Formats: sequence, structure tokens, C-alpha cells
Amino acid sequence: MSLLGTRKIVHVDMDAFYASVEQRDDPALRGRPVVVAWKGPRSVVCAASYEARRFGIRSAMPAVRAERLCPEAVFVPPDFTRYKAVSHAVRAIFERHTDAIEPLSLDEAYLDVTTNKTSLPTATLIAKSIRQQIYDELNLTASAGIAPNKFLAKIASDWRKPNGQFVIQPHEAEEFLRTLPVGRIPGVGKVTEARMAEAGIKLVGDIYAMSLATLEQHFGSYSLRLHELARGIDHNPVVSNRVRKQVSAEDTFPEDLPLTELEAHVCRLAEKVWKASEGNARRAKTVVLKLKTKEFNSLTRSLTPRTPVSTCEDLISTALGLRDRVDLPAQQLYRLVGVGLTNFELRDDSVADSEPAEAVEPIEFLLRPV
Repeated sequence: MSLLGTRKIVHVDMDAFYASVEQRDDPALRGRPVVVAWKGPRSVVCAASYEARRFGIRSAMPAVRAERLCPEAVFVPPDFTRYKAVSHAVRAIFERHTDAIEPLSLDEAYLDVTTNKTSLPTATLIAKSIRQQIYDELNLTASAGIAPNKFLAKIASDWRKPNGQFVIQPHEAEEFLRTLPVGRIPGVGKVTEARMAEAGIKLVGDIYAMSLATLEQHFGSYSLRLHELARGIDHNPVVSNRVRKQVSAEDTFPEDLPLTELEAHVCRLAEKVWKASEGNARRAKTVVLKLKTKEFNSLTRSLTPRTPVSTCEDLISTALGLRDRVDLPAQQLYRLVGVGLTNFELRDDSVADSEPAEAVEPIEFLLRPV
């Protein structure tokens, strides 16, 4: 297992972050099913408290569906200014332990504690200390995964949620992974999972048992990555202060759709992208709409407004305007739509270039019929 290396990586994930902040700050919400979302037909759930999750409510779910699942749920509009302030306080706690911090969003980050600022001898103790400080100082809980690389740490942080932590030791990785469903691999969405099922792959162990040549027949250039992940191998380092080039979200549909039926999907994606882009010193100047036709042909439309979009509603309006610029025949069907923000610039010249920017990976979702 020497291929896993000797790094000590911690993935910290705040528990139901937005909803937990709302419950912390309003005692009347504690113990109740809280849904952070704008109420309306175009809105999606930004976060759900654990009380709401018992009803099947999840992030990225249409708000109208969440309301049907739990009529007594309390809907709270998101307050990203407040969430960013709490996120910065969490980051300050991270910085007591290491400078090697790679934020993924306001509520999660990778930390490389191979070399750290504390006298704590193990990554497990460092994670425990961080979680305790978050609870003592911010009255919030976080979960953590500890492993020799980012891939394993990300999986481990989900293992004991909420308010727990889990360790995957290097020598345990292969055995641990073999019984996991392939959907637990970051980046394997529902579409890829369905393709894997067609190839007889349901568990990570099924990937492990396949030769690299066989994987290449099914998954092309992605095969080497799958081959390594099935063995717990991930060489990607923790990248501090990564400046994002693009924030985007995509939906791959269960059935191909005409352009006229994409409005609700574009609105949901725009809200998701807006949420992901919050908390950064830079703002995006350009809005991008991506489409993939039934025939797998990709096309994009982009716009750089004279004044950059400043609200979620602006982003929705701009993205829908880009949809209206698509000039393919009305009968054309599409299998994917994506919304993105790119061409980032500092929001204010007074903000130093050295201010850390939260890095957000592209997000892939499969919309289910609602």
C-alpha cells in the first residue's frame, strides 16, 4: 500500500451548515424541520436540517417537492452574508493547525496536516481538536474524514455524520473500498453509474477486479482514474488559495427534452451556481449556458454584461436569455444543460490579491422527475 503515500489529509464538512446556522441563531427553529430555500416554483433547497432530512428532503431538491414531503417544514430564505462570516470563522480555526487548506465551498475543505502548526502527534487528534473548537466557539458541529489522500478523506467524512469522524488507514483502504457502491466515488453521477451497471459494475470491488484494458474499453480516458481510485490511490495534492476559473453545474436528463422544457432546469442550476459562487473575493463577469444535444453535440452561449450579475435573479434572467439565443430547430432534443460563471475579477480593488478564494469543483446532477 505504499502507493498511497504518507500524507495526512483531513476533510472537514460542516453538518447541514446553512440550516444549522439558522437553528443556532433562532432558538425557535431548533428541533424543527428547517429548509433553507426561497419559497417558489423556481427555487431549490440550499440546505435541510437533519429533522427535515427524515422526510426525504435533500439539497438541490425543488422547493415545491420539499414542501409536499413535509408541509410543516419551516422555509427560511438563505442569508449568504451570514454564512460567509461563519465560514471565515471556521477557516480561522483551520489556520491554527495548517496553512495547507483547500476550500471546496463555504462548508467544507481539505486540510493537509502532514506538517502542521500544533504539537498534536496524529491527524486524528488534529481533526478532533478542530471539531471541538468549532463546537466550543461557534456552537456548530462538523464531521471529518482522515486518510492518506483527498479521495479517501472525502469518503470518510460522510461515514460518521453528523458530528463524527472516521479514519481510513493506508493498509485498510483497499478492503474498505471493495464493498462500497460505485456511486460513492466522487464524480460518478447517476449517468456514469448506469453505464457501470451495464458493464456489470456495482461495487468498487468490481472495478478493482477488472483489468485496465477492460476498463478502457468501457470508459476510455477515465479508466486510469477509476483503476487507481479502486485501489485507494489519489495523487492530487491539497491546493491552497486556488483561484477558481469557472463555477458551473450541469443536469443530465433521464429523457431528452426540447428547449422549451428547459426553463425550470436552467433556473435550478443558476441557483445552485449562485450558491456555489458565494464567499469569494472575485466576481464573475461572464455567464455561460452549455447544452448537449441528443446526438452528443455540444454548444455554448455566453454573455459578458456591461455590469456583472449581482444577484441570483440576475443570473437566472441572463441564463434564460442565453437559452433564447439558441437557434437550432424547435424539434431538437437535448440530453444535458449547464449554467456557469467564468471570467472572474476582484469585486473591489481594495481587496488584496492574496485573499483566499474558495474553490468549487464543477457539479454534476441527474434530475429526477418530480
